[in-house]
Amino acid sequence: MGIPEWLACINDDISRALERGVNIRQLVAARACAIDDLLTALFHWFELDKTELALFATGGYGRGELSLYSDIDILLLSPDVIDDEVGAKIDKLVAILWDVGLEPALSVRSVNDCLEAAHDHTIASALLEARIITGNETLQDVPCELVNELWSQRTFYDVKIEEARVRYLQHHATEYNLEPNIKTAPGGLRDIHIIGWVTKRYFRVGKLYDLVQQDFLTEKEFDELSFAEGYLWQIRHYLHELTGRNENRLLFDYQREIAQRMGYEPQPDDDPNAAVERFMRDYYRCAMQISTLSEMLINHYYETIIEPQLPDAERPKTQSLTAHFNQIGNQIAMAHHRVFAQHPDAILEMFLLMGQHGLKNIRTHTLRALKIAARGIDQAYRDNPQHQALFLANLKEQNYLFHRLRAMNRYGVLGNYIPAFAQVTGLMQYDLFHRYTVDAHTLFLIRILHRFLDDNYRQNFPLVSAIFQRIERKEILVLAAMFHDIAKGRGGNHSELGQSEAISFCVAHGMSTADANLVGWLTRYHLLMSMTAQKKDISDPEVVTEFANLVGNVTHLNHLYVLTVADMNATNAQLWNSWRATLMKQLYSQTRRILRADIDAPTNRQDMISATRAQALEMLDSVDNQHMNREEVLALWEDLGDEYFLREITEDILWHTEAILNHPPIGRASTADSPPLVVLREHRELALDAVQVFVYTQDQANLFAVTMAVFDQMNLDVLDARIITATRDFALDSYVLLDRSGTLLADVDRQEELKARLIEAFKNPDSPKLTNKRMPRQLRHFDVPTKISFQFNEAANQHVMTLQALDQPGLLARVGQVFLRQNIEVHAARITTLGERAEDMFYISDQEDKPLSEDKLVTLKAALKDCLSMPKEGQ
Repeated sequence: MGIPEWLACINDDISRALERGVNIRQLVAARACAIDDLLTALFHWFELDKTELALFATGGYGRGELSLYSDIDILLLSPDVIDDEVGAKIDKLVAILWDVGLEPALSVRSVNDCLEAAHDHTIASALLEARIITGNETLQDVPCELVNELWSQRTFYDVKIEEARVRYLQHHATEYNLEPNIKTAPGGLRDIHIIGWVTKRYFRVGKLYDLVQQDFLTEKEFDELSFAEGYLWQIRHYLHELTGRNENRLLFDYQREIAQRMGYEPQPDDDPNAAVERFMRDYYRCAMQISTLSEMLINHYYETIIEPQLPDAERPKTQSLTAHFNQIGNQIAMAHHRVFAQHPDAILEMFLLMGQHGLKNIRTHTLRALKIAARGIDQAYRDNPQHQALFLANLKEQNYLFHRLRAMNRYGVLGNYIPAFAQVTGLMQYDLFHRYTVDAHTLFLIRILHRFLDDNYRQNFPLVSAIFQRIERKEILVLAAMFHDIAKGRGGNHSELGQSEAISFCVAHGMSTADANLVGWLTRYHLLMSMTAQKKDISDPEVVTEFANLVGNVTHLNHLYVLTVADMNATNAQLWNSWRATLMKQLYSQTRRILRADIDAPTNRQDMISATRAQALEMLDSVDNQHMNREEVLALWEDLGDEYFLREITEDILWHTEAILNHPPIGRASTADSPPLVVLREHRELALDAVQVFVYTQDQANLFAVTMAVFDQMNLDVLDARIITATRDFALDSYVLLDRSGTLLADVDRQEELKARLIEAFKNPDSPKLTNKRMPRQLRHFDVPTKISFQFNEAANQHVMTLQALDQPGLLARVGQVFLRQNIEVHAARITTLGERAEDMFYISDQEDKPLSEDKLVTLKAALKDCLSMPKEGQ
């Protein structure tokens, strides 16, 4: 049997042993031992044992931890410079390792070379874990001695902490990435490694358990770390087995398969993603446990080893806060070790003091005592009026509220005080829309609420911030935030279940019935405003009036608006854009006028049209406009039709008007002499990278189809679309786009290309060309059924078609093709992308502006489903 076959057998044996239930810890050690044997044999085969060389395993291999395709880090160390003869033998050793597929990370150094290389802290970290395999045993302690010679405890600690900070930022500083790297992400294996790196220099130990014997690590902390590490090792084994390489990214491609291999089987009543969601929930809980313990132990090392050695001027000063707590530097600490045992209320008192004194960090010995004390929070503790008052006082104190709640969550206080919150800790939804687990999303929502008070963020949310500033009882919104998703994962309507729990909690904590009902109402209807703005035609006064009737009063509206904006931002950073900001502000403003019984508030379509025209005319008269004559403007507006003033806002109306009046008139018979008008500008209202495109041309049956095809060809994503036909059969189409390449606004040539492509496509509209694009990797793993429904809009005499489907490449262009073939006229569109799902609305009729028959609706639905379920070329 050759070496490759032998290695394959070793890997197969490890996989079979894992299936039999052998502990993964034994298996990663066994593979390291097998590689030791191989390297020792080769070392002797090439007679390197007759030299002064020592062969070391470094890095993870040095720790004796090798997964199936882990890097094999090797150091060949020589007391002096290596001569050519020995170098030739080493080259043969390296060559055979590559030939058998091991791909070693090999360093060949003299002691002096090694000393020079150890100035790099990553190399120094690997040398700290160097383990001699064979060869010159007089060198076995040299790697560690070199590191100790070069690096002081303080400098090495500082550089590793900075390395961890940069690494965290690369992974968005959260354990809850949708596709985490189980090695380098927060809560990954690297967070365990850093404990060893910063402590081994001082304690002179080789294994993590040795820190228990040094009284640095408790038995329970070691057990928690050991269990979590084993869980990640098992995931890593299956990642390597599935991919056949050193893969550490837990991509969507592998999550479902690994969940199954680790025993997460679907239950009879489960939805299709339940098993993988349970698996990822356990992963996230392990990751949070690792990152929490790592942070605590690293700080413990600083406080107990480094801090006492600092000069007096650099040591943190201690001052008394209360009989139970002191302030040490910028941290809070219990006054004596029996504080929590003798005074259980001190658990919540401590967090309140942190807010009152502007402290967001806790001393390690206090954290350790807190973890133990938190386990004693039971129903009797929760029913204690003093504890209830302290908990509410914590929510009222806004200073560092996110940081305090985060610490409560990490160290068991929040989950024990609100048991339902413990159930959603680590709970994720297997989609691209919800980017965080429920607990992380909830706390992030509260952080965003606080940002509405921060001058650094207020300019991004001017209206929301102004409203939140005026809300006196901010704890109402904090409680609504804590309960809005607390019933997820149980089945049923989480909003309704959450409402019941929120009211019960508030009443039990002595809040008034009115306050409890407001928190419950916000919990129940936290999705109402976003769904209305994104999925309904808020230019229709009847839609706004219906929403206003559900909201009931301005107090409810103000609270709901603030909560909704924070919720959308905390769900997915990419969800909040200029388009959604405009929709939310428009719905808020219109609803507020109705609820305040504004006599000028439009109550029907005609009133809204008149109000919009009046506002646009007032804005026209208020500016010094050299490019528009008032009489010409009014004449043009007569031709644009009522629908235009119902759907457009005043700023866009003036922009469109000026562009049309400065464009050569478009003739009825031919557009040859005067091409269609296409103009672009940056989108207003919190514009991020959105572009507005306005098209004015003679109406034709397939404008939507050809326009969507051109946008798709140029990699432009449609956020919103207003397709309006003026009274004299002219189309006024307005689109809000996101440019995937981000160059459209700055690149004049690309702007001209877009205009030219659209104009050319309008001339030859019969067969718009579609591009064939590969399905993005992430989308391939989601099964989003295509759902199509129709609702008749009597006021507009049109059908509203709602489409839910996978957000596949060219979706709108393909839908446009179907409309073209089915002779469907599109009057307006509302485009919404929620992660992997597209939820779009189209206002449609036949080409004579008449409603579609039942037979036609059935045919259209079948054609769309057939088109969107067809295999895509290159997928």
